[in-house]
Amino acid sequence: MPPSWTQDSLLKRVLKNSGYLFSSTSISAALGFVQGILVVRLIGIEEYGLLAGTVFVFATNVNRLLSFRMSEVAVKYLGGVLAQNDKPRAAALVKGMGLIEIVTSILAYLVLFLFSPWAAQIFAKDSSTICLFQAYGLYLLGNLIFETSTGVLQTFKRFDRISVVQLAGTILTAALVVAAFFFNGTLIHILAAYLVGKLLAGILIVIFAVRELRTQFGTGWIRSPLALVRDWRGILGFALNTNLNGTVNLIVRDSAPLFLGAFATQAEVGYFKLALSLVNLVTLPIEPFIWPTYAEITETIARAQWDATKRLLRRVSVIAAAWTLSAGGILAAIGWWLIPILYGADSTPAYPAVLILLLGFGFANILHWNRPLLLAFGKPSYPLIASAIVGAIQIALIFILVPRTGYLGMSWLMSGYLIFSIAIIVWRGLDEINRKSKIVNLKS
Repeated sequence: MPPSWTQDSLLKRVLKNSGYLFSSTSISAALGFVQGILVVRLIGIEEYGLLAGTVFVFATNVNRLLSFRMSEVAVKYLGGVLAQNDKPRAAALVKGMGLIEIVTSILAYLVLFLFSPWAAQIFAKDSSTICLFQAYGLYLLGNLIFETSTGVLQTFKRFDRISVVQLAGTILTAALVVAAFFFNGTLIHILAAYLVGKLLAGILIVIFAVRELRTQFGTGWIRSPLALVRDWRGILGFALNTNLNGTVNLIVRDSAPLFLGAFATQAEVGYFKLALSLVNLVTLPIEPFIWPTYAEITETIARAQWDATKRLLRRVSVIAAAWTLSAGGILAAIGWWLIPILYGADSTPAYPAVLILLLGFGFANILHWNRPLLLAFGKPSYPLIASAIVGAIQIALIFILVPRTGYLGMSWLMSGYLIFSIAIIVWRGLDEINRKSKIVNLKS
C-alpha cells in the first residue's frame, strides 16, 4: 500500500528542497512584478519591448546556443561518481566541466559582440542600439561557470544556497530599478540594473560552489588530474544532447520576441513580453519543483522503484495543477482591468496574449517533469527529437502567419508548441516506466 501524502518521504524531500527555491522564487516573482510595472511606466511599452523583448532575449539566446547545460551534466554524472565514493574523480569531473564552460562563455560573448550590429538592424531595426546588446552581454563574462556551480550545489542538495543567489541578484536589480524610477532614469539605467544583478548572482554562485567543494573534497580538489575521468566521450555526448535540446527551445520558444521584432513593431514585442512576464507569475512557483524532482526520480529509476516514481510524478502534478488552475484563473479573471491600471492604458492589448499563453504554459507547468523523466532514463535524445519536429512546424507557421497576425498569432503558436511537444514527451516517459515495471513484474 502506498504511503499517504504526509508519510511520503520521497515527496517530503522534494518539497523540502523545493521549499528553499520556492521562497526565493516567490520573493523574486513579487519583486519582478513590481519592477516590471515601474520599468513599463518609466520607459514605455515600446522601449520595454526593445530592452526586455529584444536586447535581453538576444543576449540570453546566444548564451544558450553555446551552453552545454553543465548543471544537468553535473547532476547526471557527478552524483554517480559520488555514489562510488570516488572523490578525486568527482573533483576532476567538476574541474573539467568548469573549464569547458569557461571556454564556451568567452566564445558566447565574442559571438554576441560580433553579431550585435546584425541583431540591432534585424530585430531592433535601429543600428544605434548596438551598444545595448554589447553592454548587456557582459553578463556572460560574469557568469563564466554559473551552470557548473549550480550543478554542484544541486548534486549536494544545497538548494538553500541556490535560493540565496537568486534572491540576492533579484533584490539588487529591484533596488536599482526603484532608484531609476524615482530619479527619472532612462533605458540605459534599467539595462544597468539588470546587468549588475546578474553579475552579482554569477559571483555568489561560484563562491558557494567552491566552498561546498572544499568541504566535500578538501582544499586540494582543484589539483585533481582530468585523466581520472575516463568517460569524457559519454559525458560530452550527453552535454551535446542537452545543448541541442536547449538550441531547439531557443529557436522555437525563447526566440519568439525576436521573430516578432523582425516581423512586427517593438510595441507588439512589448505586448508579448509583458504577457509572458505575467504568465511567469503562474509558472515561477512551480519551477523550483523541477530539479529536486529530477534528483529524486533519478535515484528511484536507478533502483527500479517504479511505483515510487509514478507516485511522485502523480503527486507533484496534483500540486502543480492546484496552483496553476487557481493562479491562472485569477489572472484570467482580473487581468483585463489590472493591466491598464498597473502598466498604463497603452499596455491593454497584452491581455488577450495572456489568456492564450496561459493555455500552453499552464499545461507545461502541470507536467513540468516531462523532460527530466527521460533524462533520468538516460534518453536525452527523445525530447530533442520531439521538440525539434513540433518546433519545425511552428517555425514554418511563424513565417506564414505572424506577419499577418502579429503578437496574437505568435501567442497561439507558442501555446500550441508547448502542448503538442510536451504531450509527446510525457507519453514516451510514462510508456518507459510502464514497460520497465512490467518486466519487473514478470520476473517476480
